[in-house]
Amino acid sequence: MIITAFLFGLLGSFHCVGMCGPIAFMLPIDRSSKIKSILQTVIYHLGRIFSYAIIGAIFGLLGKGFYFFDLQQQLSISVGILMILTILVPKLFQKTPLLKPILIFTNSVKKNLGISLKKKETSTFFTIGFLNGLLPCGLVYMAIFGALTSTTFYEGALYMSFFGLGTVPLMTAVVLVGNFTNLINRRVIEQLIPIVVVVIGIIFILRGLGLGIPYISPKPLVNLVVASGCH
Repeated sequence: MIITAFLFGLLGSFHCVGMCGPIAFMLPIDRSSKIKSILQTVIYHLGRIFSYAIIGAIFGLLGKGFYFFDLQQQLSISVGILMILTILVPKLFQKTPLLKPILIFTNSVKKNLGISLKKKETSTFFTIGFLNGLLPCGLVYMAIFGALTSTTFYEGALYMSFFGLGTVPLMTAVVLVGNFTNLINRRVIEQLIPIVVVVIGIIFILRGLGLGIPYISPKPLVNLVVASGCH
């Protein structure tokens, strides 16, 4: 599942360019020094990935609770269905009210992000990246669904970290080169993102069904123990 997280981030990074591109363009990169500009970009990405890892750890802990109560398979199926529904029937989720505390938190993140973007110290790039990773994003929410199916907090953190790593190549190019995505058929790739989400949703469903397909839908550990105990 870690590989799916990376691929999700890699293909979904075209969405990231649209959402986080303006922040990337505003980064106070020191372009007078190539080495320094690369270092600052790396630190920015480390901040983003660190925030994703924390989010993943939190939802990994929640997933551990489902695992403890032997609900991991049902959760995996539910997450897969939810992923597919968000793509096929997006209107179901458009009217979902956003809790006031989340709005207050988001506004606080945006305020602090604006303050950090005005600073030019190299150390502030980590803060910018960290705050950037906390901003609301539909793609991140999809990745969180995946982290929720983890059985431990570090597995959830690893899942979200690999998702963040997948977004690095394109976001780095945007930061260092500029809006080169005009040269790529971005519209075609953006149309592929919903397909990727649906495919990953199907993988989660198959994983929950435990059909005995290696790597994709392995049989539950409990069943394997019972089967081995019969011999």
